[in-house]
Amino acid sequence: MAVSRRGGNRRLANVKTRTETGFEYCLGKLEIQTGFGKKAQKEARPFYPGEEAELIRELDLVEAMTGFVREHARAMQRLDEEVFMCMKDISGTLERSRQNTLTEVEIFEVKSLLLNFLDTRNILAAAPEVPQEFIPEAQDELLDRLDPRGDRTNTFYLYDEFSEQLKELRRTKRQLETDLRRSMKARRDLVLKQYGIALTPKFDIVIPRSSDDLAKAKAVPELEQVAEDYMAVTFALTRSEEQHALARKAEELETEIEEEETRVREMLSREIAGQADATLANCVRIGRLEYVLAKARFAVARNCTRPEITEEHVVEIEEGRQLQAEDMLRTRGKEYCPISISLRDGVTCITGANMGGKTVSLKLSGLVPMLAQYGFFVPCKRARIGLSNFCQILIGDSQSLERGLSSFGSEMEELKEILDNADDRSLILIDEIASGTNPVEGLALTKSLVDYFLKKPYITLITTHFETVTEEEGVRNMQVRGLAGADFRKLNSELHYANRRERINVIAKYMDYRLELVSGDREVPKDALNIAHMLGISDEIIEGAKRYLK
Repeated sequence: MAVSRRGGNRRLANVKTRTETGFEYCLGKLEIQTGFGKKAQKEARPFYPGEEAELIRELDLVEAMTGFVREHARAMQRLDEEVFMCMKDISGTLERSRQNTLTEVEIFEVKSLLLNFLDTRNILAAAPEVPQEFIPEAQDELLDRLDPRGDRTNTFYLYDEFSEQLKELRRTKRQLETDLRRSMKARRDLVLKQYGIALTPKFDIVIPRSSDDLAKAKAVPELEQVAEDYMAVTFALTRSEEQHALARKAEELETEIEEEETRVREMLSREIAGQADATLANCVRIGRLEYVLAKARFAVARNCTRPEITEEHVVEIEEGRQLQAEDMLRTRGKEYCPISISLRDGVTCITGANMGGKTVSLKLSGLVPMLAQYGFFVPCKRARIGLSNFCQILIGDSQSLERGLSSFGSEMEELKEILDNADDRSLILIDEIASGTNPVEGLALTKSLVDYFLKKPYITLITTHFETVTEEEGVRNMQVRGLAGADFRKLNSELHYANRRERINVIAKYMDYRLELVSGDREVPKDALNIAHMLGISDEIIEGAKRYLK
């Protein structure tokens, strides 16, 4: 039984490994809109050895949601447009409610979130395959308190229904304002009748300085000058003592209304705080719903399959696709050649000429198990994965070169990191190590490294040009088929008519990137020499190279 070491600051893979394998590329393709979903993705952790049952449970959830994606397109669209697109992460507001009085806007945002939860429940009611743990719990009691009229519209106001006192104060104030306006209208009509000056509904008038009415307006006792500029003078209707009294009473009532509204907000904030834990739990449910739904969408859109999880430490991939490379080729109008590979504890070497896709196969061998350990379906026809405690890829590092390190120095720096951090059940991926130093030392270092890894409980996959490395006892050798099955008559015919820039693409079209397990007595393929010859290197050089090979 594998032992779990999950928790703490444990890290399955560093940033470079996540990037180079294409894992981060896949994460970037997830369709997530809400802050809750993004938080769920950010907090997602891999499943480690010993947690196979938990991972299988996660894959069950993804599988259930793939059924939802395939069968309920309209419901999924409604979730996107009516819930996720409109949902705001107000976790901070919910926490604030525990110690503070919320503003009217904040209370509205809480109501809006509760309506989002209700919409989610209603949308998913017709989708029984959606796991119950993703569906928000009902919070009708709190929603009823924030929506006393029960209209369930996405608006908010401190309704009269919240307080009888608030209702009475507002009614009295409205009556005072009505009485004041009626009185002011009567005074306005009097000014029109006596002086022929027509005021606006706001009880004012702007008179040009050139108008004969200016002097008339200045003589009207019911008008006062309130503003002027070089073009005109503005007059407003004065208030009588009775009208001033009405206005003062209305202002006093406004103060009382504000105090009562504050009391209502305090009351609602306490009720929101009382349900804060339940509301935050529903936020987590929404985040998990969106994150797992994004995984399911990814699986369906990318034709991914559910991996088989085993306690045995293996990586078995049948017709796997490195999605970043596949997308790049598709943009160029080319097809990706699926790769099959089977890895177990020990050392496996991939050999073959450049252009053979060895590095892509290496990246694929990291991508599939990493996706599986994070609970994703994987881009292949079939996969059988045993969980790893540690995964790292060693591949060319331009950042190290920018720091002034040689390519070899960069490799040694990364190799030390691997050796220092590798654990039992590690997955180590190494791309043509020591190719940046002289061949004699490079071969010696590579062979010694192979000897070291053969003694460790790691799955180690190495791509190399050093064919003799595969002669080490216990090393499995996989070779890229390359041009082994190519129709050279057709290939040479196409090369004959191709220009210089097109020749590489012509050769690539005939390359077979599949891997095959080979025995130690098999003759080393000469794809490098074949490619060099087809690209115009002289026969003398090619034949000389063949003699050295012998």
